[in-house]
Amino acid sequence: MVAEFQNKARDFFSRTFPERQVYLRSSGTVQYVSLKPLHQAMAVGGAAIIASWCVYASASVLMRGPAQSASQNEFERKVSKYERWLQQARAREAAALSLLEERSAVFANEAQDLERRHESLTRVLAALSGPESLDEAGLRGDGAGVLVKASLDEAEPRVSRSLVEPTARLETAGFRARIDTLRSSQDTVLDAVEELAVDRSERARGVLRLTGIGSGRLLEEVAQGGPLVEVSAAAMASASGMDPFSERVLQVSARLEEMRRLEKVLQATPLAATVGVPYRLTSGYGVRVDPFTKRPASHEGLDFAAYRGAPIISSSPGVVTIAERRAGYGNLVEIDHGFGFRTRYGHLDRVSVQSGAQVGMGTVIGTMGSTGRSTGPHLHYEVWFRGKTYDPINFLKAGKHVHETDQAE
Repeated sequence: MVAEFQNKARDFFSRTFPERQVYLRSSGTVQYVSLKPLHQAMAVGGAAIIASWCVYASASVLMRGPAQSASQNEFERKVSKYERWLQQARAREAAALSLLEERSAVFANEAQDLERRHESLTRVLAALSGPESLDEAGLRGDGAGVLVKASLDEAEPRVSRSLVEPTARLETAGFRARIDTLRSSQDTVLDAVEELAVDRSERARGVLRLTGIGSGRLLEEVAQGGPLVEVSAAAMASASGMDPFSERVLQVSARLEEMRRLEKVLQATPLAATVGVPYRLTSGYGVRVDPFTKRPASHEGLDFAAYRGAPIISSSPGVVTIAERRAGYGNLVEIDHGFGFRTRYGHLDRVSVQSGAQVGMGTVIGTMGSTGRSTGPHLHYEVWFRGKTYDPINFLKAGKHVHETDQAE
């Protein structure tokens, strides 16, 4: 039976794939190529496999299309949700910063108002804080200084001492209680103002320490001079010196002035990114192998690469001091930010500012290029403080605490 099956299979194979000849005629010469049954079977099998794979792949694509579309839609919904969260967080941050600035201005005005109110409180309390109460001095008859001139029409019938004394003491006690309440409220406001000033001052000091500049040098810069605190005549009338309330007002005023000074330094510090598009760091600060000499050399800044024509922006407000072509730097822009800070932007393709121009943080000052001593389009960025360069990467890291959170309050 097996032999019969084999014979039938052999006959079927012979009928299906008989030996064929393909004749080729060229230049009067006729040649033929013989196609054996085995070769024909292999060709048919290969074609069947390819056709089957095409059918399977097409079916898979058609079946998986709706699933991929649903997955893509879900991904886009998540991205949109995260973008909304990010926008809301940025809006809350901007509102918090705006509120903080408004409160700082309000607190500064309140400090001045407290000084004016203190002068009035000092005069009132001086009249109520004698060695003996007003009613006792008047009734004894030797307190002429506290008697007031009055007409006969203003005179009232004389009453006994037992009725006058409790009433006068009650009014005096009630007035002193209101004064104490007012002073307590003023002390609470002063405490809040001082706490805010201390917190913001410490925050500014913390960010400045992250830049890598010695804190002693920065504090020395901040400590020069002193706040202008005008002392009223009432506060200096006492021969024994200022009273505690005046000293407290002056102390808080000094704290606020210190906070404003530190935040001015922080505003002048170059903390923001200098390339207005996504970039990559191609060379760090310090000793490196020079790309031209192939020998170790000092690199006084950072190199950022993006593409030719990428916008280059100022890292903090300042005044342009250099906007010209210089050896090594190519097209160079230098900005003086005050408080000893300067930044340089080299190898620019195009300079968009002129010397003497006032720029703000984020102002476009030029475009990325490869002028000067450069191997390709990039920005060479330097940070100077009092005539010495510092690693800009520390300033960028410190800036994250200001522009993201900070950027986070």
